Amino acid sequence: MTTAPTARTLPHPEREALRLEAVLHALADPVRLRVVRELAVSEEELSCSYFDLPVTKSTTTHHFRVLRESGVIRQTYRGTAKVSELRRADLEAAFPGLLDSVLHSAARQEGRLGSG
Repeated sequence: MTTAPTARTLPHPEREALRLEAVLHALADPVRLRVVRELAVSEEELSCSYFDLPVTKSTTTHHFRVLRESGVIRQTYRGTAKVSELRRADLEAAFPGLLDSVLHSAARQEGRLGSG
């Protein structure tokens, strides 16, 4: 069951409600995969303003919403900033090995093809 949002909270799917197709869809986009890779390296919450993405602010908002609604990230407010963290434990419990495999494969691809 998804938690109902309030003025300062955002909806996130519960671990039991995570869907493989939604997670794979979220990870399939290069911009969203970049966000996930940066969150995985940092292993801490990062503010949305931390990310220097090659898209408009409204498109950035869309990408974060897709990641949040699929259950890949959790977003919370810290004062006026919205911060994001990778839901590594939830993803591992729902889909063992998936996130690590995707992250490893993305790094290999970058090594072969470059980041561009």
